[in-house]
Amino acid sequence: MAKFPLWLIIPVLLLPAVKSAAKVNFSAPDVSDDDRLLLWAGSDNNGAHSQGILLLSRLTDMSIRQLTAFPEKMDLVENGGTLQVRNAFGVVRIPLSGGLPRHIPGFSSFSGGSPVLGGRVEEMAASADGKWLLYVEPVTAAYGNLILLDTVSGEKTSIAARVERPDRFFPACWSPNSRLFVYAKGGKLYYYTVGAPVLASMGEQYRLIGEGAVNSVAWGRGGDFFYLRNSTVFRVRSEELFARALYAGFLEIGSMAGKIPWDFDPSFDSFWIGPESQSILLAKGGRNIFYYPLGMDDYEAGSQASLPYVMIPRASSALSVLWAPGGLVTVIASIPRKNETELLIYRLHINGDGGELLFTALESPGGSRGILSPDGTKALFWGEKGIVLYDYSSWKLLKTLGTSPAFSCIWVNGSELIAGDVEGIRLVRLSGAPPPRLILGQGAAAEPAESPELKVQQNLICLSSAAQFGFEQEGNRIFARSGGAWFVTDGTAPWTGITGPAVRESSASSSRYRVYLDKQSSGPYGNLPMVRSLDPVGTVSLFPAIEYLRPAAAGEKDRTPGLFTHGLRDGLREVALCFDLYDDATGLSVVLDTLNRFGIRATFFLNGEFIRRYPAAARDIAEAGHETASMFFAPIDISDARYRIDPDFISRGLARNEDEFFRAAGSELSLLWHPPYYAASPEIIAAAAAAGYKTVGRDTDPQDWVSQDESKRIGITQYSASDMIDLIMETKRPGSVIPVRLGLLPGGRKDYLFNRLDVLLDALVRSGYEVAPVSAVMEHAR
Repeated sequence: MAKFPLWLIIPVLLLPAVKSAAKVNFSAPDVSDDDRLLLWAGSDNNGAHSQGILLLSRLTDMSIRQLTAFPEKMDLVENGGTLQVRNAFGVVRIPLSGGLPRHIPGFSSFSGGSPVLGGRVEEMAASADGKWLLYVEPVTAAYGNLILLDTVSGEKTSIAARVERPDRFFPACWSPNSRLFVYAKGGKLYYYTVGAPVLASMGEQYRLIGEGAVNSVAWGRGGDFFYLRNSTVFRVRSEELFARALYAGFLEIGSMAGKIPWDFDPSFDSFWIGPESQSILLAKGGRNIFYYPLGMDDYEAGSQASLPYVMIPRASSALSVLWAPGGLVTVIASIPRKNETELLIYRLHINGDGGELLFTALESPGGSRGILSPDGTKALFWGEKGIVLYDYSSWKLLKTLGTSPAFSCIWVNGSELIAGDVEGIRLVRLSGAPPPRLILGQGAAAEPAESPELKVQQNLICLSSAAQFGFEQEGNRIFARSGGAWFVTDGTAPWTGITGPAVRESSASSSRYRVYLDKQSSGPYGNLPMVRSLDPVGTVSLFPAIEYLRPAAAGEKDRTPGLFTHGLRDGLREVALCFDLYDDATGLSVVLDTLNRFGIRATFFLNGEFIRRYPAAARDIAEAGHETASMFFAPIDISDARYRIDPDFISRGLARNEDEFFRAAGSELSLLWHPPYYAASPEIIAAAAAAGYKTVGRDTDPQDWVSQDESKRIGITQYSASDMIDLIMETKRPGSVIPVRLGLLPGGRKDYLFNRLDVLLDALVRSGYEVAPVSAVMEHAR
């Protein structure tokens, strides 16, 4: 019977000094008398939860079967009868009635022969009926082809080329009736119909909606979609799209449904449409939440109204909205903390007692994510502490569905849901639930009528992990223990519960084969299972060995003495990632959350103006465990001839920044710095060295500092955020210092690199690079 350490299945939240690329480590090989191999594969994957899968191999033909599925992401497909599970090991499908994971041809799967590349799990968009699936097939680090898959027949259709790979949003969204989707490409929006061949066959120029990103569109429940461009909300009916295609050159898209008081910026703003399509909730800059009725005339006298508003803390990294029929709106703000995500809950009752409309704070149910049931009566939350079910109206706990760490949940209908935690994936059926409670006034709820207690039935779909596993003593069955209970399968049938299993002692050999683990020095595997055949004699690897290509160039020296611009070129396959904060905190909360999810420790260069404006943000960076470095006491170009640069000026500016940071964070800055705008000269470098500081430069410039105004003024090309990612991946080398500027540029941009940090980290990790703070790369270069 095989056991393995608990850390292989429980997420680890500590930040190492250097985060390595994704590694798969095999453990506990167990060979049966009939030449079958049980083996655990664990991944410390960047950007995803630490996880693993139980594998079964028939050594006579080296075939591999996956026995468990970690539920990092889940979708309902094949007309709702099949569960699709996505994780670090690829994509598999399982019948809702229960079964073992099966590989899907055309999709990456570890058991199907694809390596674990690292990074986040690739996002997809399933249609509401589960028949269609949209995904982006990678072409470069930042771009790919948008593919439409018929999940029943397996037929694939290429919809568009050069679509941005997903970051916070998948670049397409489905209509509720599954007949139409809208997708974003190159800063423009297009539509595609799956049930109308004539419209689908038209060129992209005839299916243009207008400028915007995918979050510039929201679907109403009736099948219309709402499109926000500048300050105008358009309502677009699907039946109008054919006329739009005929007169695309001059016919405006849809009809005006309302106006908002500012221009919508899809890089930072978002919106939601009410179930009755009569009102809109707007999030300006991700933290200022406004409610507006649609159809208000902002021109006519007497149309003014006092409307509800709530300001979300700047530390929030994500917003979600639960909006039930009847006007009950709940805003959920996610704030990443050191060990878990904190949820702040705000409730607005639109159709209340006629009093003033106000957002009120509700008690957090715990967890890190929440979704509303299709009938709008229940809310489901999950996270590290388990899964809880709430009555949506009264915000009272109905049931705790589990206490193990949970990673993904989806509703099947109003009384069925699928819950995936660290132990298993289960179909949960609810019955005898109390009737929906009606809120009578602001903050007051009616007493529920007498009703039977909520009953819960949970049926296992598949195991997520196995703390122990082994073969049957007398027989061919396989046993696995998860969550304190034992389960059994013959390798083809679904897992079922069993008590008192007779588990055979594990063995690494049979009469024909011996299996051992061979340590790997590079590549995505920490070790590899080697299968030695005793007759005929020979040894092969169960999985093909993969090594990352080493750079051809030899080491280089910095051209400017005293300026560190890169580490070893022929040493470790690592890069330094650093973030520059001048005077604005925009993007910081998302960056901290992303780094935490990837388990990466980076370097933050803080200017004194930023520290003075945002002392709490400076403290958050330090408390998150990142390296904090100096960028002088003010955001000035000290190479400017107007400033008299001498050692005293530099030392006083650096000392003042040290004091500012200590007052804000209660800790010290490291003795690393770079001048604002990287304007270094031999005199500046020497003056900083006299004050005890090492000056950091850069050898990779993504040009994220180029604003629209700057581009016009000096004729420099302004790259999109995705083009910057491709540029970084083309120019980076081992030891590179990669800077990312945070905050809004005074001259404006349409998009920002920091908003696509997760895509950049995916690319680095999948290229086998370790991401480290600057000091670590410096140390390794000695």
